[in-house]
Amino acid sequence: MDPSPGTFPLLSYVMSRLTPRPPSAASAAAEPSDSGHFDLEQPEIVGQMPRLSDPELVASMGRAVSEVVQARSVLKLIGERPGHEEVDYARARVAELEAQLSRELEEIVLQGRPGEVDIHAWRAQQAERERERREWAEREMRAWKSVVQLEEMHEAYEKVLREAEKRLVRMYEADYHGDPDGVCEDVNEEVVGILHEAYGNGMERVNLSGRLLRLLPEAFGRIPRLIFLDLSSNQLSAIPDSIAGLQNLEELNLSSNLLESLPDSIGLLQRLKLLNVSGNKLTALPDPICQCRSLVELDVSFNNLSYLPTNIGYELPNLQKLMIQLNKIRSLPSSICELKSLRYLDAHFNELHGLPIAIGRLTSLEVLNLSSNFSDLRELPETFGDLTNLRELDLSNNQIRALPDTFGRLDSLTKLNLEQNPLELPPMEIVNQGVEAIKIFMAKRWLDILLEEERKSSQEMQEQEQGGWLTRSTSWLKNVSGNVIEYIGTTVGSPLTPKPPRDSYLDQQL
Repeated sequence: MDPSPGTFPLLSYVMSRLTPRPPSAASAAAEPSDSGHFDLEQPEIVGQMPRLSDPELVASMGRAVSEVVQARSVLKLIGERPGHEEVDYARARVAELEAQLSRELEEIVLQGRPGEVDIHAWRAQQAERERERREWAEREMRAWKSVVQLEEMHEAYEKVLREAEKRLVRMYEADYHGDPDGVCEDVNEEVVGILHEAYGNGMERVNLSGRLLRLLPEAFGRIPRLIFLDLSSNQLSAIPDSIAGLQNLEELNLSSNLLESLPDSIGLLQRLKLLNVSGNKLTALPDPICQCRSLVELDVSFNNLSYLPTNIGYELPNLQKLMIQLNKIRSLPSSICELKSLRYLDAHFNELHGLPIAIGRLTSLEVLNLSSNFSDLRELPETFGDLTNLRELDLSNNQIRALPDTFGRLDSLTKLNLEQNPLELPPMEIVNQGVEAIKIFMAKRWLDILLEEERKSSQEMQEQEQGGWLTRSTSWLKNVSGNVIEYIGTTVGSPLTPKPPRDSYLDQQL
């Protein structure tokens, strides 16, 4: 909840100086954790921004971010930020309940009015039923909506933090008497030279890989013709928002740095086709990254990600290659099944508990690596067999006991790794024979299942037909017997019918 020094270095430093530090360890222990001060040592930022040693500048910066302190206090009262999985599930539940309510209201409206009910009374009944269903839905959604609202409040707080960081940067630059283009003295002279050359010649490609850079000047956002930018293998802890000015950028390599977050402005790079941010310290990707609709390849591997943006599948129609390996991702958003162009997905070394049910909709997928999710990945959904273009599949080092019954439909599969799984289906003697034997075994099993289901269905239909014949026969017999009894009663037992004459011979005594 406190601003991270890695993501908001200037804001974090200023807030740590808002109140005096406690004089002793005992007083620090006695002071509540939600007090207004932070005991943070940040010599690096002071070295990079020497003007921060001016107490008047720091004091004015503190006054400029007072709303951050207030917002932080409010959020501490409301509660911690919910986990992404919890938020995703809450949003899904709200959507399900809203859809259910919509169906029920439609049924109420379309229901025919009984002839004996007055039209005004019928409308009143319908209105009452609608009110009851809306109240029920609101009660059911209340808890889930509160989770979503809490997440939205924390998102708004993050925006406040970002705006405050920008404001402090502008204040510092206004106070700092240095290069008019915004290039600090700490910036490598080679970078300064490249900037000046880029302004003059309109460079399209810049490679600054392995230069030990700590800062990327804001002025980089003012190279409009830049198409390729490689900043890999440096020591960058932040990317300036001005990167949004690179409107023609198609390839951006930020791998192997110290980044803990990416700016929201990255979503403005509408022509970006390749983005590599692997080997950083990212804990989340900004939602606006989904607005980079031209993305063809996205590499976010080897970070600390625990989830992906909820709408990543809905807004990246051109994405063909997605690498999310070596993270801590526990579940994939259901929207990932909408990546119709996706051909390559690497998710090994994560904490995946399973795959979305609709994973079979990735009909263009050719290579899938789900290895080394260890004790977390135990099964695959039945729709897995719809991945008809899948050529390579790695499921090694998991806890899968049975392949889905539809596995035999993977006609294009030529390479399969099932090592280090407690497989029971198919049996190991089949697995040892290779991928073709596995496909044949699973296809035969699937055919047997279909035939058995067809047999059961046919048997049920016959039983229903026989049951219907018996019911009709019993009913007919009941009707006939009833008619006979009624006939006998009316012809024999009726008082209106005269008795037959007695035979005098029968009345004689023996």
